[in-house]
Amino acid sequence: MSKIAAIRKDYRLQSLLEADIEASPIKQFGNWWQEALNSEIEEINAMTLATAGINAVPSARIVLLKDFSEKGFVFFTNYKSDKGAALAENPVACLVFYWKELERQVRITGKVEQTSATESDDYFSSRPEGSQIGAWASPQSTIIENREVIELNEALFKEKFNKNKIPRPAHWGGYIVLPTEIEFWQGRPNRLHDRVKYSLQKTGIWKIKRLAP
Repeated sequence: MSKIAAIRKDYRLQSLLEADIEASPIKQFGNWWQEALNSEIEEINAMTLATAGINAVPSARIVLLKDFSEKGFVFFTNYKSDKGAALAENPVACLVFYWKELERQVRITGKVEQTSATESDDYFSSRPEGSQIGAWASPQSTIIENREVIELNEALFKEKFNKNKIPRPAHWGGYIVLPTEIEFWQGRPNRLHDRVKYSLQKTGIWKIKRLAP
């Protein structure tokens, strides 16, 4: 336990000052996104998705961001998965990006909606064939007897579609997180980090506040 407690890192790369940020959190996210791209971080689109159903028990997992815009942040999954069930009961979520190479985190909270069928179809058609088959083969989050169940399903759907165009399963598609709060965290020395939070007002304007580290 003492060895774990001794693990620490002092953050010194950059700062986050109000004079240097955008009025729009989406533009600010875009700036940080571009810097992350330029830094060649692996899987910069990996993000923690936290949900809670009507039982109020939180659940979190890593998913992949597939698009973002002024409207929100998009990811795709099985609608019948645990996260899909939680979002059906309580369509609110939190996303967290952690780019350790830049000593940065971004936390996004907002309501969640399914993307349109057309958007889901367009993304599904862009996926590799193996991933398309996988969406059919896996009854995500359900209990299965062994690995052979998935392998058998995969083989069956490969045979069924037999190199024909693979349609998107009705149980698979996209979600968009419509942000109401976005917090940017920049690591600083002595744990005195920079935290800037954008909160969406009823007027549609984003209010910016600094939070204590």
